[in-house]
Amino acid sequence: MVELTSSLTDIISALDSGSVGATELLDAHLDRIERLDGDINAVITLAPDRAHNEASAVDAARAAGQAVGPLAGVPITVKDALATAGIRSTGGANELANHLPAEDATVVSLVRNAGAVVFGKTNIPRWSGDYQSFNDMFGKTNNPWDLTRTPGGSSGGPAAAVAMGFTGFEIGTDIGGSIRVPSSFCGIYGHKPSFGVIPTYGYLDSVRFHRNVSDVNVFGPMARSIDDLDLLFGLLAGPDPDDAPGWKLDLPPSRAEAIGDFRVAAWLDSEFAPIDPSVGAVLADAVAALERAGARVDHGRRPEIDAVSATLNGSALIGLATRISDSDSPDSPEPPGASVPHRQWDVRHRERGVVRRRWADFFDDVDILLCPVTPIPAFRHIHSEEGSNWAHAEIEEFGNMPYGQLVLWNALIGSAYLPVTTPPVGRTAEGLPVGIQVVAPYLHDHTALTFTRRITEVLGGYTAPPLAFEGA
Repeated sequence: MVELTSSLTDIISALDSGSVGATELLDAHLDRIERLDGDINAVITLAPDRAHNEASAVDAARAAGQAVGPLAGVPITVKDALATAGIRSTGGANELANHLPAEDATVVSLVRNAGAVVFGKTNIPRWSGDYQSFNDMFGKTNNPWDLTRTPGGSSGGPAAAVAMGFTGFEIGTDIGGSIRVPSSFCGIYGHKPSFGVIPTYGYLDSVRFHRNVSDVNVFGPMARSIDDLDLLFGLLAGPDPDDAPGWKLDLPPSRAEAIGDFRVAAWLDSEFAPIDPSVGAVLADAVAALERAGARVDHGRRPEIDAVSATLNGSALIGLATRISDSDSPDSPEPPGASVPHRQWDVRHRERGVVRRRWADFFDDVDILLCPVTPIPAFRHIHSEEGSNWAHAEIEEFGNMPYGQLVLWNALIGSAYLPVTTPPVGRTAEGLPVGIQVVAPYLHDHTALTFTRRITEVLGGYTAPPLAFEGA
């Protein structure tokens, strides 16, 4: 039996070689969740009967020598923000407590068509709107490195499930860091693609099943290795169904391959979003190790933008992208999103155009920017029964840091549509994982992924949390 905390690519190899069957592997995942997920609470819905039927079909096809897909027999959970046909999919909101979608989100259908066996859903905050994964239906998800702390959000349940070996991989969503923050907090790999590169049809951020793409929002893979991200990105990238008749995706290759051939800038701290020393030390050590391995790092190069203004504008765009959730009701006399004037978004969007141009100029002679994911590592839960209060909450253990500062580095990058890979690069003195944002020019996702491979060769990668070995 393959270790369930192995990489996705190792799990696929075990399935292809016949050393484990799809049904056996599914049962192992279900058993592991039953034994280890109680205190973590990452997986909140299970659908074992349907999954067993699908796994048995994969085993039969392999036994008959039939061709199978590249993910055939890989058991997976799906973030509860993604519509999953025939399996309860709630968006973390009471309004969808009993919602059984008739169709999959596009990304779910893509991995299912590749042979993945969907057997459950993972926990998120209401409408994916928090850096903690708590809602009043399923409660809170805890960080597998420290149960008193959050795994991040909104893809906190997915990140914890990946870290614990409860799933072969996950697909996160990201407007303000919802892939990047949980990946960093849980010590796994995540890729936030360039905006528009992976289909987002089927996102549950309101009571309606939307076809339209929300501004800033992207979907991307979360996994235990850079090989996994490469494989999954290749499977997921492409047009939305409505666009498929008219265009195809042809992304440029990586700008470089060898670590010394990348032109790297490191922006590891800033007055606009000061970094806690516990995180700063990990990032500084990681960059120093890359330099010793031959990386050419410029510690003073910055984009010619006003970071405060660009971040505030980015945060506003993120707010506009998420604000319609509660008002988007089929019973409302106004059209969805009417509470947000289009003119307000348009002004911000034009300002973003200027910022994006300056980012493009910056990347004329820089291939990769390294910067923090958040100013702090995973923090202790601070929500009440009503959830978090973004407007007024402070994180006491980190000098009463305003909760809203968690979005700043993410908004600066994500609102400009840039691709980011987030690998684990070390742990704090308390043993909490820390990731880094590996940022590349727009549509240069392969550059970010390739440099992350070089980082992994120097620093190592995913390590299973201690809780992953309990009862093994």
